[in-house]
Amino acid sequence: MSDERYEVVPIGEVESPLTDAATAPKQGFEGSPEAWLVFDPALLEGLDGIAPGDEVILLTWLHRADRDVLRVHPRDDVSNPMQGVFNTRSADRPNPIGLHQVQIVSIDGGRMLVRNLEALNGTPIVDVKPVLKRA
Repeated sequence: MSDERYEVVPIGEVESPLTDAATAPKQGFEGSPEAWLVFDPALLEGLDGIAPGDEVILLTWLHRADRDVLRVHPRDDVSNPMQGVFNTRSADRPNPIGLHQVQIVSIDGGRMLVRNLEALNGTPIVDVKPVLKRA
């Protein structure tokens, strides 16, 4: 493997009532509360075209993750057989990038209210991408 390093710069952060990973939903559709995405004011032009009702893919940096984990019990359930992290949605992994499909509820300047986000309060936002629809 190459020793080359890559830099990821957060574009904002999550404001959520979720603060404890142990009690947070495992997936956004499992009862997560609405949360705010708060973007860096210098990057707001990049949000042009996103509107309430849109679904987007949110990439986050799961900053509380254990980056040394390679095998887990899926969903932290010991009754599930151990698997490699790359076959799971575990936050604990070498590069803890979160992948979340969320729906935009409202937009207020550099803040977007979203639903279906299980990320914890303070989670850095790495990128936003549209959900592609097949014609």
